[in-house]
Amino acid sequence: MTVLLAGAGGQLAHAIEARLRGRHRVVGLARRELDVTDDARVAEAVQDLHPDVVINGAAYNDVDGAEEDPVAAMAVNAFGVRALGRAAHAVEATLVHFSTDFVFDGTADQPYTEESPPNPQSVYAMSKLLGEWFAAIPKHYVLRVESLFGGGLQEHSDGRPRGSSLDRIADAILAGREVRAFDDRVVSPSYVDDVAQATEALLATAAPYGLYHCVGSGFATWFEVAAELGRRLRLPARVIPVKMDSVRLKAKRPRFCALSNAKLAHVNIEMPSWQDALTRYATARLAAS
Repeated sequence: MTVLLAGAGGQLAHAIEARLRGRHRVVGLARRELDVTDDARVAEAVQDLHPDVVINGAAYNDVDGAEEDPVAAMAVNAFGVRALGRAAHAVEATLVHFSTDFVFDGTADQPYTEESPPNPQSVYAMSKLLGEWFAAIPKHYVLRVESLFGGGLQEHSDGRPRGSSLDRIADAILAGREVRAFDDRVVSPSYVDDVAQATEALLATAAPYGLYHCVGSGFATWFEVAAELGRRLRLPARVIPVKMDSVRLKAKRPRFCALSNAKLAHVNIEMPSWQDALTRYATARLAAS
């Protein structure tokens, strides 16, 4: 199987490339090699490689920045997906695209399913929902993930490493610094290694095309996740509970973000619990420190 991986080098794309390489031919293209907002270049790259699968690891993930620059967010998260989808369809390739829990408004009290109606509350959320719609070519998988952690670190433009929220929490705990975490925002943390494994399984088993939720099973507040990570790291974590309303954020965040993996389980792909994922992640962090 030949795979074209757009957005190579990003957190999730790094884990997917590591998972697939060796078993498949993977051509990873970073942004400087393939800008998904360049329709003509995307069409040319896909046509030249003629892959079996196109995986989109490119994303504009600056939630607050999207409020300031909606054009940039839409260009990558919506129209970039449209370009990849059209190119993949032209060569009869399967498109794999990743979306987010932010497409929901966060007012639920039970995990969202794929049938739950989206209600995006920010520019970022709307751009991701549009991306889902543009990804819906005949052969496609859209996986909603959230609160990703682990994998390769992306970088700021000046070269400084930048991990996810949970990666930065781990950094603080390992350094003995105080951690501030929301105790009124509920999430289902997603370990990139588990998402990569589920992605490979979907492709290998030829599961029905469509939309799937793909997160760590279960849910907890960010405060609970941070405290549990401290225990897994075997370090005293100074976790300070914070209310969402006490923090000034440009973009509105959903308060209840838990997603259900039931549809994924229906095709015999079981996602480990977020606690199990934290254990494996903590072991890797301790080994690397």
